[in-house]
Amino acid sequence: MTQKRRDDHSTEFGLWLREQPEIDSKLGFVATNIDYVWRNYKTGDWMIIEEKRYGHKPKLYQLEIFKLLNWCCKHHPKFHGMHVLVFENTNPDDGKIFWDGEQISKARLLKILMFEDEYISSCMQC
Repeated sequence: MTQKRRDDHSTEFGLWLREQPEIDSKLGFVATNIDYVWRNYKTGDWMIIEEKRYGHKPKLYQLEIFKLLNWCCKHHPKFHGMHVLVFENTNPDDGKIFWDGEQISKARLLKILMFEDEYISSCMQC
């Protein structure tokens, strides 16, 4: 058995999934991971955050899954939406920050993460 090159963004299970012809993406099967389920366990407030670096945006199939997750969770009284956080480079300290497509400051990002920003309940174009 030859050793396969490990994709930097995949686990062994992820690589195995890609090798199975019965569940090939051309048959409609897709998967995406969720970067963060962010929660304050003391207040019960929570949201889902997809992080992208180097200005990348989610792929169309990811957005469809995120919209589905948002729809499924939106009736929870403490749910604050499914959001996309994009860094110009790798983190809040080395470039611009975009929250659901809007450029924001590091201070505002912290307010959002503390559930103190009045706009966090609206989600990524859902």
